Amino acid sequence: MTAVAERTGSAIRPFRVEIPEEALTDLRRRLAATRRPTRELDDDRSQGVQSRTMEALTRYWATDHDWRSCEAKLNALPQFMTEIDGVDIHFLHARSPHPGALPLIMTHGWPGSVVELLESIGRSPTRRHTAAGPRTRSTSCCRPCPATGSPPSRPNSPGTSVASRRRGRS
Repeated sequence: MTAVAERTGSAIRPFRVEIPEEALTDLRRRLAATRRPTRELDDDRSQGVQSRTMEALTRYWATDHDWRSCEAKLNALPQFMTEIDGVDIHFLHARSPHPGALPLIMTHGWPGSVVELLESIGRSPTRRHTAAGPRTRSTSCCRPCPATGSPPSRPNSPGTSVASRRRGRS
């Protein structure tokens, strides 16, 4: 048992993204079955997101996005899961080969996903160029926002926010 597991009761365990083909087929079916409202009356965004934008997004996610390529990019990096306060927490942890490397913790905004951070892993202001080429001097830890779907996990009770922790609730 690791020191983390001894302190928290939760082990850090490896994780891989494996989207079942049935889930992708179901997503495509639901996107194709989307009922769209009538077109907006104005050519600007005063009535919200324009129909043509939503149609393009729907088409992209249904037919153009390469899910397996995205899955491969994620799985090329070290990913892990651990449980904190009853919630499975997914994170990527790319260690620098350099001792004493600066830890760099990144998270994405809402809406978004950890995929937005993939190009940043291994690149940082602490990168040093040598005769052998660039050397990463930081260790990256990327943490997706909770309950954003990868993997599906969410708190099972209220009071798990940072603000509630400050007030002494758990």
